[in-house]
Amino acid sequence: MHAEHIHSGLWPLLLDSLDPNDGRFRPWGSGEVFPEQMSSPASHDSAGLLARWWAAYTAVDEDDDMLDTDRRLSVTAPFGQTWPGRAPSRETTTNPDQLASEFAQAFLADHSQVRLGLVAAASGAEALTAAGWAGPCNYDNDTAKFSTVVRDWEHRFGARVVAVGFSTLHLSVAAPPAGKREALLAAAEHFAFCPDNIWQGRRPYTLAAYADRITGARRWDFWWD
Repeated sequence: MHAEHIHSGLWPLLLDSLDPNDGRFRPWGSGEVFPEQMSSPASHDSAGLLARWWAAYTAVDEDDDMLDTDRRLSVTAPFGQTWPGRAPSRETTTNPDQLASEFAQAFLADHSQVRLGLVAAASGAEALTAAGWAGPCNYDNDTAKFSTVVRDWEHRFGARVVAVGFSTLHLSVAAPPAGKREALLAAAEHFAFCPDNIWQGRRPYTLAAYADRITGARRWDFWWD
């Protein structure tokens, strides 16, 4: 189906559910998708979105914060509250679409309950908005903003949207960050895009530890609580 996209205009997505034992297959079978409520990815700027999200999630609210200022800022060290900018683009000899196909096969092996979704869209990033996916709605209910960032990653890192669940997103990455500095910058983008990856991910809950985990990683997984 991916190979036929150029003719059909339909982008294939592997659709995962909130609970594999849920007969409603949320959100897809239950109709919890809202394409009519989304704006257009073309109306947003990836760099601006990431900078604004970073500022919001690194802000310290002394009246409503479980961590003191020093501990809060240590999460995003060495950058603290300063947005470091985006990671540089990387070139790769790996075919992004072939890698996505291999990742899809691996994902299917571990998630036998997934279904195939076909979305009228130009790319996987735009398919998220066209399908009305609302996974990050606890942070922003306009999926087009997230599609804008993913579309940017498609160009800079050879990312491809492979699977999407109730509040999860899975990308293959043909040109992941390789060095420590690049990985830290990519990790900062991930934090701005999906802070729960770090706030509620694997210990230690720091940007630096997360950067180590994504260095050279050819898949990026996101989940919003």
